[in-house]
Amino acid sequence: MIEILQWTTLIACCTAALSRVPNLVRRKNRSMFFIFALMTLAVLLSIKGPYLAIDGLLGGTNIANLLLRFIIFGAIFFLGLRIATGFGDEQGLRLLRGKAGTLAFGLTSIALLVPFILMDTSGSSVGMTAVNTGNAWNAVLVQYYAAAGRAYPAYVCLVLLPGMLRALRSSLPAVLRASALLLAVGCAAIAVTLLFPIMPPAVGFLKFVINYTAILCFVVGLALIWVASSRAGRKHRPVSAARR
Repeated sequence: MIEILQWTTLIACCTAALSRVPNLVRRKNRSMFFIFALMTLAVLLSIKGPYLAIDGLLGGTNIANLLLRFIIFGAIFFLGLRIATGFGDEQGLRLLRGKAGTLAFGLTSIALLVPFILMDTSGSSVGMTAVNTGNAWNAVLVQYYAAAGRAYPAYVCLVLLPGMLRALRSSLPAVLRASALLLAVGCAAIAVTLLFPIMPPAVGFLKFVINYTAILCFVVGLALIWVASSRAGRKHRPVSAARR
């Protein structure tokens, strides 16, 4: 089930990225392509086969996992900017681009790098789950590293969530409100990842479900924004033509 969810998410992200290639070539709204491309790469690096192959090329010391974390940071930051701009969330933009956002990114990046440098990272392992956890100190460092990797995405999503909830209660077109709903679900799911350390091992599979559900919600939610803007463009085109 988990593998099906992983590959479905990868296909969805890849399809979304490829659909934006024409706009990339025309240099129109290129940010969407880069967001979907980063999300595709992030999902690819979270799947066992591709991860082991890529990390093996990088030396087999889980550098691919550190790379994955920063790819996620970049994807969630640009995703947040796109969503906040699209829904006119000025407060969200300030918290992402201002001092608070810079501080959050800087602190979580340091908190991510320090444990990675200190721990024994030998032996490629998806999610760092099998990295010398027999050593108590190393096990603690792995937990801190994982927590730091979840912190910045959770910050961005908590910043975006109020704006999505306001959009849901607004008089925006139904497509945009549906988009806001999906994006709100995605943001809430990422925020829930902060609770992963206290989740019982028996329901550990829910971690995968939560993560990939969030990604799918973001992909479909952004696609609905594109549908809404395309519809708006078609409505205004006849008016523009009549004026000419």
